[in-house]
Amino acid sequence: MRIAQVAPLYFTVPPKLYGGTERVVSYLTEELVAQGHEVTLFASGDSRTSAKLIAACPKALCNVPNYGEPRPYFARMMDLVFADVSRFDVIHFHTEAIQFPLLRDRPCPNVTTLHGPIAPRWKLLVDEYNPPLISCSDDQRQPLPNANWQATVYHGLPRDLFTFRKESGDYLAFIGRVSRQKRLDRAILIACRAGLKLKVAAAINREDQYFKRDIEPLLHDGVEFVGEIGGQEKDAFLGNARALLFPIDGPEAFGLVMIEALACGTPVIAWRSGPVPEVIDHGGTGFLVESVEEAVEAVDRIPGLSRATCRQVFEDRFDAAVMARKYIEVYRRLALPQKSEISVGSGQYRER
Repeated sequence: MRIAQVAPLYFTVPPKLYGGTERVVSYLTEELVAQGHEVTLFASGDSRTSAKLIAACPKALCNVPNYGEPRPYFARMMDLVFADVSRFDVIHFHTEAIQFPLLRDRPCPNVTTLHGPIAPRWKLLVDEYNPPLISCSDDQRQPLPNANWQATVYHGLPRDLFTFRKESGDYLAFIGRVSRQKRLDRAILIACRAGLKLKVAAAINREDQYFKRDIEPLLHDGVEFVGEIGGQEKDAFLGNARALLFPIDGPEAFGLVMIEALACGTPVIAWRSGPVPEVIDHGGTGFLVESVEEAVEAVDRIPGLSRATCRQVFEDRFDAAVMARKYIEVYRRLALPQKSEISVGSGQYRER
């Protein structure tokens, strides 16, 4: 198939450190190319890909000091995408909603993956434009159950990206922003009460109110900040951990770090909320908890879990090849033959 992937411009594809959406776009793009499809990636000019790259701006916006208002950059990218939609059998957007009004005037086979939690503002846009959508978890759909959902496709990782380790180290791991939603404070309490060291991979803003109020008073010698990490550092960080702590307290669309841990064979202790029960099998690949006390008990039960099972579940459910095949099913369904008539208002297709 001739497939366009349209990425956000905030980070490179793939990002060096932070940037979950761009990371998934990269994994999907490279796997589609590996499976023999003709892929065009619309992204920043400093992105790296085996697909054909069309640059909407020379550098990712995070690499441009004081880049200002991002909308002109995205507008230029949309101009490049819609210059000739006949080049593609399907266009896959990862850019929230900027493309919806354009699709009404220039309809084409298309689908949009929503990578983040659905905010109330989405209802107005979805009701008006009825775009074909893909969720990255079933839970993500709850605010808009009647939207034009085409499928749920879980994120996936390249199979050889992370190293499976049969044995673990003696620390617990936390990766994520130091924010109220990610609940680093919970992770610190869990590790302290379990008597284990906590290693934190995150950038620290010591002036942030959440850090000053909720984190700083909890810090002790058993908490080690290693900063933002990627590549081999991340592989070792997750692979040598006894367990990953994922104590989120807020809307989450998927939680990529959970499957990164599973790829290493590392179990996950996570709050039973949002998409977590769709990813983690309680008692199999980790434990689902609802309190710090339950999490501490779960730490004691980690040795009873099989790291090989965690890795096998990753390969069966969250391999990038699995993700790509599921997306291809959607693409083929949307990219009907040329004799199909396009319904301009909805972006849906029907046979004449």
